[in-house]
Amino acid sequence: MFAMFPLMRRWLVGLFTVVIAIALYGCNPTDFKSQAAQVTQIVARTPGDPQSFNYALNQSSPSVFGFIYEGMTVENGKNGEIEPGIAQSWETSEDGKQIVFTLRPGLKWSDGEPLTVDDVLFTYNDIYLNERIPTDFRDVIRVGESGALPKVRKISDRQVEFTVPEPFAPFLRTVGGVAILPKHSLQKSITTNNSEGKPQFLSTWSTDADPKKVVGNGPYVLESYATNQRVVFRRNPYYWRKDAQNNALPYIERLIWQIVESPDTGLIQFRSGGLDILEIGPATFQLLKKEEKRGKFTIYSGGPDFGTNFITFNLNKGSRKGKPLVDPIRSRWFNTVAFRQAIAYGLDRQTMLNNVYRGIGDFQNSPISVQSPYYFSPQQGLKVYDYNPEKSKELLRLAGFKYNNTGQLLDAKGNRVRFTMLSQAGNRTVDAIGSQIKRDMSKIGIQVDFNPVDFGVLVDRVTNSLEWECYFGAITGGIEPNGGANVWLPNGGFHPFNQQPQPGQPPIEGREVAPWEAEIGRLYIQGAKEVDETKRKAIYAETQRLTQENLPFIHLVNPYALAAMRDRLDNTKFTALGGTLWNIYEMKVAAD
Repeated sequence: MFAMFPLMRRWLVGLFTVVIAIALYGCNPTDFKSQAAQVTQIVARTPGDPQSFNYALNQSSPSVFGFIYEGMTVENGKNGEIEPGIAQSWETSEDGKQIVFTLRPGLKWSDGEPLTVDDVLFTYNDIYLNERIPTDFRDVIRVGESGALPKVRKISDRQVEFTVPEPFAPFLRTVGGVAILPKHSLQKSITTNNSEGKPQFLSTWSTDADPKKVVGNGPYVLESYATNQRVVFRRNPYYWRKDAQNNALPYIERLIWQIVESPDTGLIQFRSGGLDILEIGPATFQLLKKEEKRGKFTIYSGGPDFGTNFITFNLNKGSRKGKPLVDPIRSRWFNTVAFRQAIAYGLDRQTMLNNVYRGIGDFQNSPISVQSPYYFSPQQGLKVYDYNPEKSKELLRLAGFKYNNTGQLLDAKGNRVRFTMLSQAGNRTVDAIGSQIKRDMSKIGIQVDFNPVDFGVLVDRVTNSLEWECYFGAITGGIEPNGGANVWLPNGGFHPFNQQPQPGQPPIEGREVAPWEAEIGRLYIQGAKEVDETKRKAIYAETQRLTQENLPFIHLVNPYALAAMRDRLDNTKFTALGGTLWNIYEMKVAAD
């Protein structure tokens, strides 16, 4: 799965992410602990504010949805297997074109209203499949060359049928795994237009809404939200799960997300006892490992993180109102494959791994997560760009670039090669990576102006104005490659290196799709409809070969997923795929 600026940890198919850091203001979380001595709770750090309480419209992380919503199926955060959610069972037709889900009896929303098949129909027909609603989810359920969408019909009060025109391999995981939304709360916002003639849904359940009015079906509900301070979740009394003794789940009454921008501040709060859970980096690992016994916590490693980080160039050749999105001189550089390959050879990823990640990680060479069965490894033939500045310079010379007598790189017309690289401001790891990229590029004669900017500015530049040159970002991963279809389809909702305008944005004139780019999109469509696993793996291997040859993303280092968790938390199952709280419904808090 992929997330845009990511959706929380692996909860929703869709979109993309940069490393996020939002400003911290507010009280110490220990204040909450003293107020709730009789209430079982967990306090965890989140690096920034949620950007929306509207599941269908959200394109960023952190997000609240893994706690307040559940789909018909759920993905096991440990092994990635599909398990029953609000649907107790499902049947797939022999030709793979129909799935019939049977909902559990007696389901309720968090406000006590019944949850029925009518909510499933509403969620799909009125929201996800409604072209008036700009949700990226449609990109990952479009089928075949035509981009056809599933048909959804009610069979009985508890059964709903999904039909696709041809076999669609990720059908169950994608269709079953997304949240079902409440018809009784949202239908009016779909059928009522605002002053611009658009559905009021587009402004419904934004983060300035009353959190208590957001209706869900997950283990928790929103209780309160204080910008730049915290999000408080309260146990959903109507959640369907029960334990073996028929006790209602979850066990823990309250979850607090403490919004802490700075990793250093988060570390201080964890060491002082203000946080129960802290996802950490390699430098923090070395410090905290010595304190495990005294601090009564344990550090867990989930192995390589699910996802990638990278730098990417804006390859869009288009213009708006006659103004090019990218300076034409720089655009010619960026759209030269040899230039991008030279950049890749010029990046010292081993030093980055050693210095930034303290050796706790590995190189990333593919857009598909290494844990996915569809990952194509270097040992199998995937192209790798090991550090080789001389190879980099050779490629640049062969592409028509040249060096002046001071070692500066010039293009064929004598223009100094210099570009701006954006990133999210406020993250020490990102700053360290940016600084090293700047140094590495200077060794091959290129000047990089590293420019960390405010989160909102970065989002606007990358997804709206499209006026940027290069940025450092990350994409969350998952088991199923088709979860990234919106990234790899040329007309996908998030195709950042050559983005088409989104609904309501000004048109772009002169945008071109490169042959390799179109071929990757074609292969993603083919891979989604191929049900033979051997053939699917071969198709996605070819997509990875093309991405590494043409480098729309230049992948860097994949750190290991690490988390420190208090020993008083029982039944923790931290993994890179699921994160720290994927099984919060069964976690317990022991007495101190």
